[in-house]
Amino acid sequence: METGEKAEKTKSQSGSAEKIRTSLFHRLLDKRILLNPKDDLKFLLHRLIFIARISPELADKRDLGGYYEQLYQDLQRYYQGDGVTGLLLLYPSYILHIVESSNDVLFSVLRDLGHMQRQGHSALILEPRILVISHDIPNRLFQQWSYKVLSVPARRLAAAEQTESHEKLVSESLTMLMKLGVEMLKTPKRSKNSADSVLDKEPELIVPQDNIEQLLKNEALLTPLQYLDTYDCPINVVMDSDRVWPPYEHFLPIP
Repeated sequence: METGEKAEKTKSQSGSAEKIRTSLFHRLLDKRILLNPKDDLKFLLHRLIFIARISPELADKRDLGGYYEQLYQDLQRYYQGDGVTGLLLLYPSYILHIVESSNDVLFSVLRDLGHMQRQGHSALILEPRILVISHDIPNRLFQQWSYKVLSVPARRLAAAEQTESHEKLVSESLTMLMKLGVEMLKTPKRSKNSADSVLDKEPELIVPQDNIEQLLKNEALLTPLQYLDTYDCPINVVMDSDRVWPPYEHFLPIP
């Protein structure tokens, strides 16, 4: 009996230890749950912001909004539970796109952009570049995904603005977008016209079209294909054989 009780006790302790064991993923997910107790959280949240030039052959910019709307519906059916939120701003000649979702969804978007890059001038958007990818963000800035067609007049940058560093342009643009997201969080949930109401009320939060034009010239910003090539490349791992002294060649038979 004592042996059986000891075995049962050991099994119970082992089970408790297994429950205590965790990973970085679960730690980060627990942190998100604490900040968002009302949400059903199953994945870590990431944010992608990219810019691009609209194809001059695209007659109606709303077609681009419809394209991404369909893409996200397809991705949410494939990755069930991975909700997509964000905002697509359609300028007269450019786009600025914010997407918040799981890692799987964001990389599907990047691969779709890479496919467009390979299409060349026949694609809906041209010359896409990534402004930033933020990983493991605590909460969303947007309550849903939507798009807005802007009729922003072209504004020529002054000479002083043209000499601004690309780092400053990126920083200013991201700051404006974060402020825009904070304002949109204040709108009623599931409001279909939240983007319209906020942008009409706070037009100064719209990133100027000329800023996007300047940023697209910045080769320091990676294209989706460049990012994916880096992501897909194997990591250079130092093998144990590289740490052996003398080198392993010395163990080979001498001819």
